[in-house]
Amino acid sequence: MTTTKPSHDIKVFISSRESECGECGEALGHHAWITLQEDKKALCLVCADLDHLVFLPSGDAALTRRARKNSQLSAVVLKWSRARKHYERQGLLVEETGLQEAEKQCLSDSDVRARRRAREAEKRAELDIEYVASFAARVREIFPFCPASREQDIAEHACRKYSGRVGRSTAAKQFDEDAVHLAVAAHVRHRETNYDRLLAQGHERREARMEVRHAAQTILDQWAGGRNEV
Repeated sequence: MTTTKPSHDIKVFISSRESECGECGEALGHHAWITLQEDKKALCLVCADLDHLVFLPSGDAALTRRARKNSQLSAVVLKWSRARKHYERQGLLVEETGLQEAEKQCLSDSDVRARRRAREAEKRAELDIEYVASFAARVREIFPFCPASREQDIAEHACRKYSGRVGRSTAAKQFDEDAVHLAVAAHVRHRETNYDRLLAQGHERREARMEVRHAAQTILDQWAGGRNEV
């Protein structure tokens, strides 16, 4: 059993030069959103297990404070200012449910509806509806006992355009079983275990994955009706 570590700020940097992910090897280009490992190598948000979070720009202190409070996992987004020669805060990455709860606490009903419509429009623009439907069908085929509508959530998250997420890989576009399994396993870690809480407490990703491995494996087995390795 691992020991509990104190909560700490996870930092995401908007890079000012060409970057390459030190884990998946993906060329990230300029202005990539990355985290830094202890050896200073960059990690894309997918490999850092932060790509399920949504961006809340700076500007509304009350909304930011409440979104962070209502999010189990969050990250500070920073960008280097050439003029001021230091990193400046751009906003937070927070859980979508945490942002929704914060909006309820801060905004009028009409403001909440307007913000949600804008986010939904942005999400639709990033999705290939036909491809997402096919990916979701493949998830349901491999994991026939996953909860209702969960295959759609998994597919929408994995298949956003330009994201570098697992659903955009060549294998996933061919609906390869291993690629689909990676997307479902990631979903289970974030939604069905205390993985995000462990990350928020400062545990390394590999350590946190080992901590939740058994719980995640049990759920995957239930959803698949068989054996699927996490």
